[in-house]
Amino acid sequence: MVWWKFWERDSSGRRAPDYYEEGVALLRQELHHDALTSFRLALRQRPDDAATLEQMAVAYTHIGLADNAIKSYQRALELRPTSTSAHYGLAFLLLKAGHVEAAVVHLEAFLRRAKPGRDDARQITHARRTLGRVTGHAPSASEERGTDDLGVAEADADAPPKDEVDADAPAADEPDADASAADAPDADAPGADAKPEI
Repeated sequence: MVWWKFWERDSSGRRAPDYYEEGVALLRQELHHDALTSFRLALRQRPDDAATLEQMAVAYTHIGLADNAIKSYQRALELRPTSTSAHYGLAFLLLKAGHVEAAVVHLEAFLRRAKPGRDDARQITHARRTLGRVTGHAPSASEERGTDDLGVAEADADAPPKDEVDADAPAADEPDADASAADAPDADAPGADAKPEI
């Protein structure tokens, strides 16, 4: 573990570990079990931290514990219902588990809140195409581009403010044309260390 790099001074001047940052660093190094340990310790310090729960879900996904990942994403969404990364990750886990109707709800929630520039455009395209495949509705050309019919980027009045950016939002590549709805995004894509590998 790299715990010595993440100690900060608390209000009494003692050093206190930042287990969340430690967990993120361990995830980047693909030390998923160690990351989970750090995230569990972070949850002891902040039991209602949605970002920690989302990162735990990513780690659980990487080690093949999809049920635990689903539970972590669901708890994160109870705490922060507007989290695009949680909706996105949960949708694809639910698809893989065969829960298509529930996955559609989360894909739609992701697409309502996703913003080009804040959320990876490939993620948005991947979600739209997947939603189209599972519902039988092919996205329009403007939906593919993330714009309305006038070419203006779509806005969502109930989306979180721009300063509430999900820095850990998972990235995804566009699937091949013959890929199934539950196919995983490419693990070699930029930001792959922060996304669930399904």
